[in-house]
Amino acid sequence: MSGLNKMYLSAEDVANILGVSKGYAYRVIRELNTNLKENGFIVVAGKIPTKYFEKRFYGFEIGGEE
Repeated sequence: MSGLNKMYLSAEDVANILGVSKGYAYRVIRELNTNLKENGFIVVAGKIPTKYFEKRFYGFEIGGEE
């Protein structure tokens, strides 16, 4: 999966990974960022931390060192 070596994924990255439109990818990012913010994390609008994305969608980090 391309883009998973980045610290943050953009809407374009998320759209490509999930096979959805860019508009829907922004909706996914907004929801994930809302969850992060509710838990006290600082978020970057329009981007999502790659490791958090992996955990939420796959339940683990891809290529992670766990």
